[in-house]
Amino acid sequence: MGRPTWRERWRYWFDNTMARGTPALIGWLGLASAVLVLFVASLAALLAPRDADENGDWPGLVWRSLLRTLDPGTMGDDTGTAPFLGLMLTSTIGGIFIVSALIGVLTTGLENKIEELRKGRSRVIEQDHTVILGWSEQVFTVLSELAEANQSRRRSCVVILADLDKVEMEDAIRARVGDLGRTRVVCRHGNPLKVVDLELASLDTARSVMVLAPPDEDPDIYVIKVLLSLGNRTWERPGHRPHIVAAVQDPSNLPTARLAAGPSSRVVDADDLAIRLVVQAHRQSGLSTVYTDLLDFKGHEFYLRPEPDLAGMTFGEALCAYELGVPVGVRHTDGFVLLNPPMDTELTGREEIVVLAEDDILIKLAKDRPPIHHEAVAAPPPPHPAPPPERTLVLGWNGRGAQIVTMLDDFVRHGSVADLATRCDDPRGGLGALENLTVGYTRCDPTDRDQLEALDTGSYQKIIVLADADADPDHADARTLVTLLHLRDMADKQSAGYSIVSEIHDDANREIAQVTRADDFVVSERLISLLLTQLSENRHIYDVFHDLLDHRGSEIYLKPAVDYLRPGLPANFATLLEAGRARGETVIGYRLQADFHRAPHYGVFLNPDKTAPLILGDDDLVIVIADAGGGPKPEPNAQA
Repeated sequence: MGRPTWRERWRYWFDNTMARGTPALIGWLGLASAVLVLFVASLAALLAPRDADENGDWPGLVWRSLLRTLDPGTMGDDTGTAPFLGLMLTSTIGGIFIVSALIGVLTTGLENKIEELRKGRSRVIEQDHTVILGWSEQVFTVLSELAEANQSRRRSCVVILADLDKVEMEDAIRARVGDLGRTRVVCRHGNPLKVVDLELASLDTARSVMVLAPPDEDPDIYVIKVLLSLGNRTWERPGHRPHIVAAVQDPSNLPTARLAAGPSSRVVDADDLAIRLVVQAHRQSGLSTVYTDLLDFKGHEFYLRPEPDLAGMTFGEALCAYELGVPVGVRHTDGFVLLNPPMDTELTGREEIVVLAEDDILIKLAKDRPPIHHEAVAAPPPPHPAPPPERTLVLGWNGRGAQIVTMLDDFVRHGSVADLATRCDDPRGGLGALENLTVGYTRCDPTDRDQLEALDTGSYQKIIVLADADADPDHADARTLVTLLHLRDMADKQSAGYSIVSEIHDDANREIAQVTRADDFVVSERLISLLLTQLSENRHIYDVFHDLLDHRGSEIYLKPAVDYLRPGLPANFATLLEAGRARGETVIGYRLQADFHRAPHYGVFLNPDKTAPLILGDDDLVIVIADAGGGPKPEPNAQA
């Protein structure tokens, strides 16, 4: 091909100019209008000089031509010679085409701009906001919890960046979450895997960033790639990066995800909390309700609070130091968290106090000490005998099963038995070496009544029902409910005394499942969402829950109320705190047996009024943080 001609060069330049969109089109129309106006005015000055003199010469003709170009109706009052009127008519007709084209261009440009805004591709301008990267069912729980957490703020904002339509995300949030109070939600359409799209969320000015795993076959790969994208971007203030929280489904991916996230992030094992709760609830019912209350911003939460005014006071003396809060532990300057420290531990004022309270704005030191009814404090009970070996039946199987059985081995006495009854092939090959448990296997469909009865369920003290891995969440919950109904009916007919711990996916199914009167429900997906939300507000809270859920050191226990208070004598929560202090335990609440199956608290009351009258029955329980007797816990590292 030869060299391009001048015509081809001009055409190429014109095409590139027109491709710039609405501003370029408006510019060309403006240029066409100017050329038309100047051409008509100049020609009228040459062909109709007398009319030009009457209309202000050439400047006046320019003005008249401009008016006729913009407003065709102006020509109706024109008088003059034929050339003058003909030129004015030419200006009017040309103006009709130009103005019509301008209106069309403006309309199209406005529609395109509105469509662009609906796509959510504009950059967010916010300060101190929370960013959610990705989209899943967890986002609705997270938004509800963030709205509760931000009620004390005058204004708060949550920015969601996901590879979905902006309008669809907003419609789903309105339908599933509803009113969020003072919290605004801003949705943006973009791929969190692309660094350029991450800029839409204004990460540099964010308070925290949460990465949600999508409902894909391999969600951990997505989370790790997003963490790499965050690590590869250039931060405007490297020393003031927002803290990043994420969760992985497979524990084997945890080191890789933490390496990708960097030291300023918090990556947790998504299943770890659910697994630990299933095992702990297996030992004593009601724990999942307590932990849900602690993780849920609608209830009571843990807060880390510096309190130099408590310097010189022992931890036991500080139990009643707050009006509406209970100290449960300390976080030292090196980051080590110790819950339920020895009551004679002297506070230095440099550590942070771990306080259980309803809201951080309610945490303040009390002016006066609440009254304590010492006569109502019960004498310490004699040591309880060591529990005998247990028989546990595990119905159903999923990816958490192996870890649950392995962790259960750390809690039970030597000689205990765990029998697996599942529809899948024998899973014992993936368990590894166990010290205390003997594991059996039976192929069984837990929803089949005849097969359940063949298992001799009455011979077990504990039953764990796991959600099926080969079914979608709704169908898995439906199968779980059928299994629970069979178990409860069999227990009633056989007068069996086994306890039942069940894992379900959707919290909405928990209320339906109450008819089965199972002792405890572990809502795995909700617990993970609640933990991520807590970490987005304060990533150091993870050390508190990690300490509580470790089988070494201090844990949450539900103990008989008669071990703490004498029946029939007047008392209050301050007296209950004193009774726990005398035993080296931190009391955080109580559970009423009469409300065991009554939503929404299921009988659990945390951090009640210290001065309100309190009467606990023989069947009621006291919720304490106490030493498990398993030895000291290792100091958690930055990513424990």
